[in-house]
Amino acid sequence: MAKRSQLPLTALRAFEAFARLGKMSLAADELCVTHGAVSRQVRSLEALCGVKLTQGPRNALKLTDTGERMARSLGRTFDELEQSFREVRAAADRELHISCVGTLAMKWLIPRLSGFHARHPELSIRVTEAYGPVDFTREPFDAAIRLAETVPGEGLTAIPFLDNFHGPVVSPALLGEGGGMADMAALPRLHTRTHRHAWDEWAEHAGVRIPEARENREYEHIFYTLEAAVGGLGVGLSPWIYVANDIAAGRLVAPCGFAPTPIRFHLVLPGEPPKRGLKAFREWLIEEAATAPAPPILAEAG
Repeated sequence: MAKRSQLPLTALRAFEAFARLGKMSLAADELCVTHGAVSRQVRSLEALCGVKLTQGPRNALKLTDTGERMARSLGRTFDELEQSFREVRAAADRELHISCVGTLAMKWLIPRLSGFHARHPELSIRVTEAYGPVDFTREPFDAAIRLAETVPGEGLTAIPFLDNFHGPVVSPALLGEGGGMADMAALPRLHTRTHRHAWDEWAEHAGVRIPEARENREYEHIFYTLEAAVGGLGVGLSPWIYVANDIAAGRLVAPCGFAPTPIRFHLVLPGEPPKRGLKAFREWLIEEAATAPAPPILAEAG
């Protein structure tokens, strides 16, 4: 493919503004530059073209026939560029790209998005799984959702919208009559590779001591761990919001209830100016979180 020549875009823009508005001063105001800057750009364009584009005294410049032809061509070109720009920007404004921890996206956010679309049919939500530090200067996201105590980052606004509780969950088919920690200790204990200290953290938050597991099974992601628990492969540990539907449907039970944690789900927004539509998403997300069911309280885990 042939290379495009290096067009003097600044000079062409200055000339088009002058030709359309009829005065250097008006072109300068539109372009937020000085009268002299527009004049220099027009002269430089004439030098590059090797032909006069304007004629007459400085205070009453008119276009030459060549200048008229170029002005008409540039006017059409800039109109098309402006229209394309508006269409692309409008499409971008209609889509919000949300970076979200995967299991929350699967178990809670995506199943509720129909309510957002019903309220805001002009907007669409694109969700991408992500867990790392939020950096809007490096990543193509408009907002992020993270599970953390605090969300570090310069120029970020982190809004906590959902408290986090966690507790053991197990298939009702596996649990004995007692349903306490002694019964669960006899079951394989399920772990998530990315959060290997989760059981110790739960024991600290719950104020209990847990015996050594007779067998441990590890999975790559928490949603694998939860599926293993539903499938009767052992007892897993989960945030309440991930398993609320499974517990309500009887696929899992939480014999010890759920203990509060110091971490929360945060909506993370970039600095000003935020993308249009983010305010609507933020308001909807907070309202939706307020309707989340309360977890079963921490039970005696003896």
